[in-house]
Amino acid sequence: MRKIFYLKSCSTCIRILKEWNAPESVSLQNIKSEPLTENQIEELKSLSGSYEALFSRRSTLYKTLNLKEKNLTETDYKYYLLDHYTVLKRPVLVLDDKIFIGNQKEVVAEAKKALHE
Repeated sequence: MRKIFYLKSCSTCIRILKEWNAPESVSLQNIKSEPLTENQIEELKSLSGSYEALFSRRSTLYKTLNLKEKNLTETDYKYYLLDHYTVLKRPVLVLDDKIFIGNQKEVVAEAKKALHE
């Protein structure tokens, strides 16, 4: 798979997409209009090592549902990722067997380099 999972209404995602300038061989998936499937979540988990790695603790939903106070399991993370697109740490870039998750400066730079190798 060569794909970027992002949120079209997220200004950070849009800024990073422009910076990456991904080749046409990489498809885009706006997770609001085209939600993640269970198969996609499974594949992302296998590349990242856990559902937790894909989960954003900075999302509004995380704070609204007071999830910080709960002891979340991998099953919980999977449930929220499938049910609430906003909890995905964005953007997520998958290049074959590599995955880049989130908007940390180092991750964005590594992903950009990998996209243009």
